[in-house]
Amino acid sequence: MFVSNNVIAESGIQFGTSGARGLVEQFTPQACAAFAHAFIHGIKTQFDFGNVAVAIDNRPSSPAMAQATISAIQAMGLEAVYYGVIPTPALAYCAMQDSMPCIMITGSHIPFDRNGIKFYRPDGEITKADEQAILNAEVEFGMPVLQPLQPSNKAAERYVARYTELFEKNLLAGKRIGIYEHSSAGRDLYQGLFETLGAEVIALERTDEFVPIDTEAVAEVDKAKARVWSKQYNLDFIFSTDGDGDRPLVADENGEWLRGDILGLLCAKEMHIDALVIPVSCNTIIAQSSAFKAVSKTKIGSPYVIAEFDALFAQYAHIAGFEANGGFLLGSDVEINGKMLKALPTRDAVLPALMLLSAAQKTGIAQLVNDLPQRFSHSDRIQNFATEKSLAILARGKENPQGIINELGFDESVVAVDTTDGLRMTLSCGDIVHLRPSGNAPELRCYAESDTMEQASSIVDAVLAKVQLL
Repeated sequence: MFVSNNVIAESGIQFGTSGARGLVEQFTPQACAAFAHAFIHGIKTQFDFGNVAVAIDNRPSSPAMAQATISAIQAMGLEAVYYGVIPTPALAYCAMQDSMPCIMITGSHIPFDRNGIKFYRPDGEITKADEQAILNAEVEFGMPVLQPLQPSNKAAERYVARYTELFEKNLLAGKRIGIYEHSSAGRDLYQGLFETLGAEVIALERTDEFVPIDTEAVAEVDKAKARVWSKQYNLDFIFSTDGDGDRPLVADENGEWLRGDILGLLCAKEMHIDALVIPVSCNTIIAQSSAFKAVSKTKIGSPYVIAEFDALFAQYAHIAGFEANGGFLLGSDVEINGKMLKALPTRDAVLPALMLLSAAQKTGIAQLVNDLPQRFSHSDRIQNFATEKSLAILARGKENPQGIINELGFDESVVAVDTTDGLRMTLSCGDIVHLRPSGNAPELRCYAESDTMEQASSIVDAVLAKVQLL
């Protein structure tokens, strides 16, 4: 017999900003089963359920992890409902409507040699307290038995209907939309969804190899691809996502990818959201916008955004949040086109894309972006950068912000410091430099904000080059 907390501790797998993450070889059948047992053990006294839903992304390691997870669910006397390869928000939405917990096998955007598991209670994403309960649980279990899996289409169909029933069928009439499919978990859903709303869809670059798209650090090759596709196919819009379909990547009619927080801002404005929750890494124009009655800032990670929703429910009717990666979280039911859109408090990629297209029907997307205050943000990261080294650099910076800024090559004074998540420094010239270790992989991220995109990009490049010498 195994004991869940011992197996998890020995595996080396850790919780990141959203879910448990680790190397593929760490997710043994015993480790996957330990997480499933601990998760279900922790919530079964709070909720009444007999089924647990499971889905996966397109990583080669995901099916075997799902088999071990489902074996654990069945060993606890529960029925496992398997939905195959679908986006994380599709699984979460279907499970919430059916009042059951669910488990998503996905590493999202992190490198190919890693994977992960996300957990949802019947009422939505688990909290940081739930994560701790999973790590501490002492549940005995036997070796999981891996069996073939037969997926159901129910969750995929329900997710598509959530959006196709919200708009008129001619919403996208006359639009040419490119879908950068790569290895996205939602790639088999998106073409039909956009076509149902009237668009002509061109499928772009599907691959059998897993592509770890990071919507916060879009690769230069992907930037170039989008510009070429836009001209080659005369596209009005390009849609893509990260690996598990909860973070959008969208490009305007010129093939320019939008920053995720700018997409979220335009979506929230179009939906007439009252109160917003955003991580501290988002562009400062959002908190300064007069479009919202309240804007709260949190640490980076959807659990923190969701936790802040509770503080807003008493005062505001329409609540939402989004992250710099573009994932949009709908905290309350909202009426759109005279129809009720149910809350979905987890990152979603499709909603912000459709609301952007709705908002841009008369002006075009590029004009919507240009009409915003011209404040630009950029981010990138150093991969395979030891977390211990990142933490040491941040500790030095928190003790002496001016010293670290000077070491990074800046002459300006540090006029404000925010340590909500990482080290965010505002300089006397108005530029912002923000360093933060990734919560999902050994990476150091740098966010920058300035009055021009060229300057924001230059700051990030310079900081990441210098920080490796510290």
